[in-house]
Amino acid sequence: MPKKVFVSGCYDLLHSGHVEFFRQAAEYGDLYVGIGSDATIEDYKGHKTLFPEQERLFMVKAIRYVKDAYINSGSGVMDFVPTLDIVRPDILIVNAEGGNEDKRRLCEQRGMEYIVLERKPADGLEARSSSGLKKQLSAKEASERPSSDSQKTRICNIPTRVDLAGTWIDQPYISRFHPGWAITVSVLPTFEIRDFCGLSTSTRKAICRIWPLELPKMDPETTARLIFCFENAPERQNGFVSGAQDAIGICIPGLCRHYYNDHYWPEKIEICSESGVLWWLEQHLCLIPLAPRPKGCSVVEEKDITLPKVKALADASDRCWHAILAKNLDGFAAAYRDSFEAQTAMFPGMVTPAIIAEGENTPARKISLQPDIDRWSAEDGVLAWKLTGAGGGGYLAMVVRDTSEFMAAHPEATEIHIRRN
Repeated sequence: MPKKVFVSGCYDLLHSGHVEFFRQAAEYGDLYVGIGSDATIEDYKGHKTLFPEQERLFMVKAIRYVKDAYINSGSGVMDFVPTLDIVRPDILIVNAEGGNEDKRRLCEQRGMEYIVLERKPADGLEARSSSGLKKQLSAKEASERPSSDSQKTRICNIPTRVDLAGTWIDQPYISRFHPGWAITVSVLPTFEIRDFCGLSTSTRKAICRIWPLELPKMDPETTARLIFCFENAPERQNGFVSGAQDAIGICIPGLCRHYYNDHYWPEKIEICSESGVLWWLEQHLCLIPLAPRPKGCSVVEEKDITLPKVKALADASDRCWHAILAKNLDGFAAAYRDSFEAQTAMFPGMVTPAIIAEGENTPARKISLQPDIDRWSAEDGVLAWKLTGAGGGGYLAMVVRDTSEFMAAHPEATEIHIRRN
């Protein structure tokens, strides 16, 4: 009678590497497969599945090397333990990346043989991994996205950033009144990132001039420093120094806050890479596209910078950070709103920008984004909102009760995918 062999995994993006692993495992006996549930993957890996669990179960069962398969009812990395009670295998097989001492000890306790297989492709085929395939698919989707100019196409694999709270404080003429944090998230370019929409396209283009395809594999803060210095070369004609939050927000993965105190570069940077926090943010953030910031637009007309207003911005940002880490949705939304209100108290032109006259006989005029804000802030499920970047147009970045539900009701909304390490 053949031995029972057991393997377990997510198999969300089923590929030839999985099939070859099943083939190798089946050489040891009848193969049974445990499959991670949708809930386990969302909780443990911090993202939704590409294929729901029943579809993954169907596909795995259809592979001829598999005797039977089950959806694991446990949780975390050891979610397959309850399935062992059903199958009662003789052998547990893992690949080299999936082995650990907990699994080895479990086999000793249950009297099972523990086998580690080195990952290798089938003869004549290219080595495959789920993470590698996801990266290739993302790059292919981005490269095929329509673009109005070749520069946009070339920078499609460079991340962007969404500023969450405290921004403007990266300018010394703000932080000299009161120091504080700016909060950003690095976002994958899974949607068309339009110019003049508050998503750091000028910084992305600067990055592309050095690294045309993707960010280099080096220390992210060092990369951000290089980009900041490159973008703000002394030869620039307009004399304006771009804020550091764009370079930092793009180059440093995950959720990041940076502390400014009357200098262009922050005194300190703090990073949150915890998958559960990043996944939680993705479930409560989305973008609503507005018209781009018009040509000749100025958001700094009528600015009013005072210590109480800057302190209000800094305090809101600090509360926002701690609410996010605690996954406190109501606290996050309240601090997010307060941060935007502090921004617009200093820069009313974020919402009502001035369009500078191009000719002597053409007077300056103002436009208002308030009707857009009023419309979207009144929608069910919306808790807070802000304009991305310096405002004047672009996107409303909104905090919502549930991103999936909101997008189902509003297909024009755009979800964001935070870049992990």
